[in-house]
Amino acid sequence: MSEAVIRVENLTRRFGDFVAVDHVNFEVQAGEVVGYLGPNGSGKTTTIRMLLGLLEPSDGKATVLGFDAFRQSEEVRARAGYMSQKFAIYNDLTVLENLIFYGGVYGITDRVRIARTLELVGLTGHESTLTRSLSAGWRQRLALGIALVHEPKLLFLDEPTSGVDPTARRAFWDLIYELAEGGVTILVTTHYMDEAEYCERVGIMRAGKLLALDRPSNLKRDIIPGDVWEVFAEPLQEGLAVLPEVEGVLRVGLAGDHLRTITERGKKKEDLLGALQSRDVRVKDIVIGEPTLEDVFISLAR
Repeated sequence: MSEAVIRVENLTRRFGDFVAVDHVNFEVQAGEVVGYLGPNGSGKTTTIRMLLGLLEPSDGKATVLGFDAFRQSEEVRARAGYMSQKFAIYNDLTVLENLIFYGGVYGITDRVRIARTLELVGLTGHESTLTRSLSAGWRQRLALGIALVHEPKLLFLDEPTSGVDPTARRAFWDLIYELAEGGVTILVTTHYMDEAEYCERVGIMRAGKLLALDRPSNLKRDIIPGDVWEVFAEPLQEGLAVLPEVEGVLRVGLAGDHLRTITERGKKKEDLLGALQSRDVRVKDIVIGEPTLEDVFISLAR
C-alpha cells in the first residue's frame, strides 16, 4: 500500500478542561474523497486546523504529505489547499483580482495557471464581476479556486457548501469529484448527512470522538441494528406513542409525513400493523425503508 497522505495517531486537543478532539486515529490514502461528518462543535474544524499546523495538538501526532503537521506546517501549507468555513474574499475586488491576489501569496504570477483555475471552478467569463455581487454558490466556487490556485495535491474543505441551495451543493460536489479524478486527495467536513453519501469513506464525529470511519454502505450494513420501516399512519402523534411499546421496535422518529421505525431483524410488517390498529391508528401503508447515514449517526451517538 502507498504511503498515507494523512496519518493521524491519537490526535487530541484540549482547551482547558474541554476536550475538543479526543484521541482520534485515521488514515487517508492518495486520491480518496473522505468525508468528516458531525454536528457543529463535534471537533471537525479543530481536527483540520491541527492537520494544517494552525493549532498545536495537546497529545498525539499527525503527518500530512509526509511532513509533521505541526513542526513542518509551512511545508504542509505550501502543498495543501484549505477552504475554511469563513473564507476571506475581498468584496471590492473582482473575481480575477481576488484570484491574482491570493495566487501571489503562493508566489503564483502565471496568468495561464490563474486562467486554468478559473476554468476549473467554472468562473470563466466572470473575471470582471465584483465579488460582492456574486451569489453564495458562486462565492463558494471562488473560494475553492483560491484554495486551488497553487495546484495542491491535497485539499481540505471545511463545510464548503454551508448556506448554499441544493442545486449549488450538487454542482459543488461535481467539482469535488472532478478534482479527485485529477488526482487530488480531499478531506471534506460537513454536517449534511446526504452530502456524506457522496464520499468514498465517511468518518463520523461526535463530542470530539471519531465514532467510525468506513464506506457509507459498510457503515449502514454494520451499524444499523435492524430493519428500517416507513410507516404512513394517522394520527402521527398516536403512532409515535404506540410503536415504541411494540416488542422488537428499537427506534421511532418523525420523518416528514410518516414515521421512520427501526426494528430488530426479522420483525414482520403485520406486527407493526396490528399494534397500530389495536389503538385505532389508521394505517395507510408500511413499507421497507433504506438505512441512511443519519440512522448510522443516531445509532452510534446513542
